[in-house]
Amino acid sequence: MNLYRQYASEIAAMIAAGQLRPGDRLPSVREARARRGISASTVFQAYQLLERDGLVVARPQSGFYVNLPLAERSTTPAGPSGGIPAEVQVSDLVFHVLGQVRSRGVAPLGSAFPGPELFPLRKLARAASAGLEAMDPGAVVEHLSPGYPRLIEQIELRYRIDGIALMPNEIVVTNGALEALNAALQLTTRPGDTVVVESPAFYAALQTIERLGLKALSLPTSSVSGIDLDALATVLARERVGACWLMPTFQNPTGALMPDASKRDLVALLARHQVPLIEDDVYGELYFGTARPKPAKAFDQNGLVLHCSSFSKSLAPGYRVGWVAAGRYAQALQRHTLMTTMSASMPAQIAVTQFLKKGGFDRHLRQLRGALHARMSAASRVIETSFPAGTRVSRPRGGYFLWLELPRALDAMDLHTLALKAGIGIAPGPLFSPDTRFSQYLRINIGHDGNIVLPALRQLGALAHQLDGVSP
Repeated sequence: MNLYRQYASEIAAMIAAGQLRPGDRLPSVREARARRGISASTVFQAYQLLERDGLVVARPQSGFYVNLPLAERSTTPAGPSGGIPAEVQVSDLVFHVLGQVRSRGVAPLGSAFPGPELFPLRKLARAASAGLEAMDPGAVVEHLSPGYPRLIEQIELRYRIDGIALMPNEIVVTNGALEALNAALQLTTRPGDTVVVESPAFYAALQTIERLGLKALSLPTSSVSGIDLDALATVLARERVGACWLMPTFQNPTGALMPDASKRDLVALLARHQVPLIEDDVYGELYFGTARPKPAKAFDQNGLVLHCSSFSKSLAPGYRVGWVAAGRYAQALQRHTLMTTMSASMPAQIAVTQFLKKGGFDRHLRQLRGALHARMSAASRVIETSFPAGTRVSRPRGGYFLWLELPRALDAMDLHTLALKAGIGIAPGPLFSPDTRFSQYLRINIGHDGNIVLPALRQLGALAHQLDGVSP
C-alpha cells in the first residue's frame, strides 16, 4: 500500500471508531510531517484522498476537518475557491514536486520553460560580446537602478508601438519577472494583508504570498475568460484587499485570455477601490493570432497597474532580464531594488539591448509563435486520442501550457507518482491552489521538442488508463 494511502486509512479508521469526530481538525501538513516523518506530498495526498471520499473537508485559512455525517451535509458542492482570505502553505509541496522533475532524464511536461532549441542563444552570445566590447566602463555602476538606459528605451518603444502610454521614468529593470512580481507585492502590501489571486493560481504567486506572511483570497477563474469580475466586485465591497496578483493574458496554468473589455472593467473596478493590480504578463508576446493582446496596463489611467514582464519566456531564458512598468510605485521600486539586489546583470541587459537594436526580436517572435502553435495543436490531438474518456483539455490562444482535467475517479498526484517512475514530469493541480484543490487537474508544458513531448503524452495517457482500470 502507498504510504499516503496507509496514512489516509489510519485516519479513516479513527473516524469510523469515533476517535476523530465531526468538526475535529486534522494535524496540519507541517505537524503531520514532523510527527510521522513523512513528506508534505504524502500528507497532501492523504488528505486529498480523504476529502475525495467525503470523510474530511478543507476550510480555507484553517486546515482539514472531519466532515459531518452524510445526512447533515449541504447538497452544494465546494467550489474551487473559498471566497475568504486564507493562509498559504504550498511551498513544501511545490519544492517537493518540482525538485523531482528537474533531471535531464525526465520528459519535461511539468517544466515552466519552453525548449531551449527555440531561442537564438548563439546570436545573443554574439550580441553580448559585441556590446561588452563597446561598453563604457563607467556604465557598469552608473545605471544600477532603474537599469541600463538603452534597454529601457527599447522596452518603452515596444509599449509605444502597442499604443500604451507610460508615466515618465516608469520602467525599472529587474532580475527576471519573478523579482519584479515579488518586489511589487512587497511594496503594495503589509504582513497580514489579503491578496486576490486566480483559482487556479500560478504557484510562485502563492509561494510569495506565503513568504511575505500574507493571505490569499482565491476567486474562480475560467479557462476561457479569466477571473470572475462579479466575484471580485463582491469581495472588494466586503474585504480590505491589499493588492491583486493576476495574469490576464495566457494565465498560468489555464492559458485563459481575458477579453479587452473585461481587462478594462477590471482596471476600472480596482481604481474605484484604489487597489493596485500586479499584472503578470510574461506570456503576452506568445500569441497565436495576428496582434498582441492588450495588457490590463493599456487601460491604466491612475498608475495603479504594476505591469511585470521579462525576456525569459520570449527571448533569453537564463539571462534573467525582466522589468516593471510600475506606475505611481516606480520611485519606491527603484529604492527597493537598490536596497535588495542593487541591479540586474549589466552584461545580460547589454546583450538583450544589442539584440533588440538589431531588429531580430520580432522575426524571432514570429518563428517562436509558429512553433509553439504547431506543438500545441499536435499535443492536443495526442491527448484527445490517448487519454481516458471524460478527459477535458483547455484551448489556449497563446503560450505553451495546457490545463487538463482528468475524469473524476483519477487523482493527479497518483498520476504524478506513476509518471515520474516512467521518466515523465508533470505539474499536478494541487500546486496551483492555497488549499490543495484541483486534485483532478494537471498542467502540461507542450513547448519542448515534439519528439520528446508527444511520446511522453501517449505514455502518460496509458498511465491514466492504468489508474482508471481501463485498457487504452
